[in-house]
Amino acid sequence: MTAKVKYSDVEVGTEIPAQTYQIDRLNLVMYAGASGDFNPIHWRESFATQVGLPNVIAHGMYTMAQGGRFVTDWVGDPGAVVDYGVRFSAPVVVPDEGGAALEISGKVEQKLDDNKVVVALTARSNDQKVLTRAKAVVRLA
Repeated sequence: MTAKVKYSDVEVGTEIPAQTYQIDRLNLVMYAGASGDFNPIHWRESFATQVGLPNVIAHGMYTMAQGGRFVTDWVGDPGAVVDYGVRFSAPVVVPDEGGAALEISGKVEQKLDDNKVVVALTARSNDQKVLTRAKAVVRLA
């Protein structure tokens, strides 16, 4: 698959429109099965609150994966991501009723050689930044 976003079409400061990803408990159970991370803070409310959390929280790696999804959806090619990293700054709290909304936006921060760009991501849930230093290096067409 070839990236649909062209290097010549982006500049430093190019904004990638925000996307909102709904997260519910079923997503967390499915992710637990795929990842092997069955920590009960991700699916059992009584346990999560007993250890001091406000409710069930999404897996950090699930939250990070949604950032990767955002970038690959934008560029149109999952293989275009050369490097990707984040820091977790707050959990995504996922109540049983209504779940959670994770809003991710991005901006081209830097143009590099070999048709690569650095995309800085912003991820927020419940009016709180949940990822910091979230950056992806992406090779464009």
